[in-house]
Amino acid sequence: MNRISWLEVPDEHSAPEGVRKLWGKAEANLGFVPNVFRAQALNGEQFLAWWNYFNLLVNKEGQLSNTDRELLAVVVSGMNRCVYCAVSHGAALREYSADPVLADTVAINWRHANLGARERAMCAYAEKLTRTPEAMTQEDLTPLRQAGLSDPQILELVQVVGMFNMTNRISSALGFAPNAEYHAQARPDSQS
Repeated sequence: MNRISWLEVPDEHSAPEGVRKLWGKAEANLGFVPNVFRAQALNGEQFLAWWNYFNLLVNKEGQLSNTDRELLAVVVSGMNRCVYCAVSHGAALREYSADPVLADTVAINWRHANLGARERAMCAYAEKLTRTPEAMTQEDLTPLRQAGLSDPQILELVQVVGMFNMTNRISSALGFAPNAEYHAQARPDSQS
């Protein structure tokens, strides 16, 4: 197996039982175990706590659509230059949006993507919160509200942006490498 982290990575024999169960679910649902699951399993209890919140925030039905959440993930990950998250969530955005051009463009510069006013407001907010969190003001919510977002949607947007800023830092700090499967996922000419 190629290197997936700069730290040691537990195998099926040394990973905690709860982590192995999650790996099995991922294998059944995705056809592979995301490298982030393997790399963070070194501290199994913390990984499972992170996963429970991440899963609740990103993968369950919430205030925002799956496409919205993945759009935010790709904007934040692109700004932070987090290879793992930009690649893996770019794959998810391609899948949910059915638009590989959109996902690839957002990963580089969301301003060049074909986005509506609502998505542009969300991306601009995510960018400011990622780059200059100390400069956030109450007025930053106005464009989101003008674009039709409710307060529960805004709260979820902030939580998603916060989650990806944290996850980007962990992934980048430890050199997490994305699975090869993500590169081909949801591309019209791929075998996946």
